[in-house]
Amino acid sequence: MLTFRFDSQPGSRLVVLALGSHADDIEIGCGGTILRLLRGHSDVEVHWIVLSGGRERAEEARASAESFLERASQRRILVENFRDGFFPYEGAPVKEFFEKLKGEVAPDVIFTHQRHDLHQDHSLVSDLTWNTFRDHLILEYEIPKFDGDFGTPNFFVHLDEETCDTKVARLMTHFGTQLERHWFTADVFRSLLRLRGMEAGSPSGHAEAFYCRKVAF
Repeated sequence: MLTFRFDSQPGSRLVVLALGSHADDIEIGCGGTILRLLRGHSDVEVHWIVLSGGRERAEEARASAESFLERASQRRILVENFRDGFFPYEGAPVKEFFEKLKGEVAPDVIFTHQRHDLHQDHSLVSDLTWNTFRDHLILEYEIPKFDGDFGTPNFFVHLDEETCDTKVARLMTHFGTQLERHWFTADVFRSLLRLRGMEAGSPSGHAEAFYCRKVAF
């Protein structure tokens, strides 16, 4: 298995764009990877964008993002209020938002939803990410759900036990509105980390997985 490093030029800043349709998507899909990047690099700028978050959910999203990004040298947390579940039906405003975003950030790596996600909001965000950012490293993360849309990822990030514990603990702490959902449980999140860790041969047995369509060395 070949390894990949998120190395930038010596002394330069690593710029990360994390996109999530809803509050908690980024944390579930790539929270551990972002924590690892922040621990491994001294100068990381993160743009953390949540597209749907009204009232209490928006407060949860901001508090969670602040906790995940406490080591970032620079951070921007933005929670928009597009209507949950209706992204494809109000596609023009969402598209306009992405076009505006393109002029505001030049990321080294982008985290977004995976192409075949069966939630309509997620798949639209994935499509618009690729439509908008055409010369960037894009890693598509996965979200567990009732629909059962897991595939075969090809990019894995090994995570140690401490990082996994931190990710799961912060999810369970910050998203109280989701605790009654049957899938929003610590064992679900840990099971996925363990499964992908097994597939990736992670020394700790844990990893996050992504779909990488294009990468250039």
